[in-house]
Amino acid sequence: MTSSQHGGHSGVAFALIVASTVLGIAGTDLVLPAVPSLPEVLGGSHAEAQFVLAAFVTGSAVGLLAFGTLGAHFDQRRILVASLVAYGLISALAGMSSSLDMLIGLRFLQGAAGSAAAVFAPGMIRALFGDERAVAKLGLLGSIESLTPALAPVAGVWLLSIAGWNASFEVIAVLAFVLAAAVASLGRHLPPLTTGRGAGGYAHLLRDAVFLRYAVSHAFTLGALLVIVFAAPTVFVAALGAGLREFIVMQMTGIATFVVAANLAGRLTARHGAERMIWGGTALSALGGLSMLAYALAGGTETPVVTALFIPFNMGLGFRGPPGFHRAVVASRGDDARGAALVVVAILGTTAAGTAAVAPFITLGLLPLAIAAAALVLGALLLLAVIPPLRD
Repeated sequence: MTSSQHGGHSGVAFALIVASTVLGIAGTDLVLPAVPSLPEVLGGSHAEAQFVLAAFVTGSAVGLLAFGTLGAHFDQRRILVASLVAYGLISALAGMSSSLDMLIGLRFLQGAAGSAAAVFAPGMIRALFGDERAVAKLGLLGSIESLTPALAPVAGVWLLSIAGWNASFEVIAVLAFVLAAAVASLGRHLPPLTTGRGAGGYAHLLRDAVFLRYAVSHAFTLGALLVIVFAAPTVFVAALGAGLREFIVMQMTGIATFVVAANLAGRLTARHGAERMIWGGTALSALGGLSMLAYALAGGTETPVVTALFIPFNMGLGFRGPPGFHRAVVASRGDDARGAALVVVAILGTTAAGTAAVAPFITLGLLPLAIAAAALVLGALLLLAVIPPLRD
């Protein structure tokens, strides 16, 4: 096989991995615009309609852990096909829901079914490209994934306007079936992974301080950023006298910054080493957190300043994210699927806990948000300082 053929096959495999992970993320962002209209169609209250989002996230966490275990014992390519088929079927059923309670229950199952790709992607990318090139590919994957929360809601609004609340579920179902067929027919280009057989389950990873160093510091850094994103719309509108347009400007600025930094991470890691990139990116995020906290303590309310202070968060995550996630997978010592699952579950847990902690004080302004974000990124720095790094 020539190098160009090998590159073409790895390109096909990477495209399948990207499409599978993005479709899983779209399960939240494509449906998001329809949530406010659900009580009118299916009954219930607006508060209950929020469980349509929460159920999907909770189901995803359960699915991540389940697929992490399955991926340690069975061919991950076949599991990915089964996951996509189940995701499609449950999405189609969700679009036929006759009540809000029924939809919430199906959303839990939908989130669980669609989470396999997030578990298998890091290990597959590592197997496809090797450790040196994997960091750059993880950066590219992360930059593509970061566009989904920006673009999918726009598509969701369009689908809602032309075909109603269930159109987004129908589109997800069709795409899942098409992608399942593509993975089934082209799956020979994906690596035949079965990782961590007999490694001791999740317990051995949770007892491994080096693995936790990378997994939890990554979760704290990304969680700090997501806590800001989830709270910012309400803070901007209810406390800072701004509008959603200012939030969109902040979000698009952050995404653009992250994409640039994540795509530079591979080359910079090759030049400076993974540990320096992880330390430097985390420190940059901490600088953003402390600066935002200082601005809040000074009584600042200007959203352009908040947007400017949000840039270091995204740049720091872009620099440390790809090498940090890669080192977490390496630190799982061959148990890639379970390791990746725990990292993502840690991200979800950190974000949920941080968002819940801020929620009672969300109308008080920027300060509660800044305190939570700064505490998380400083916690990430503390973990890096206290626990020794992975020995190559």
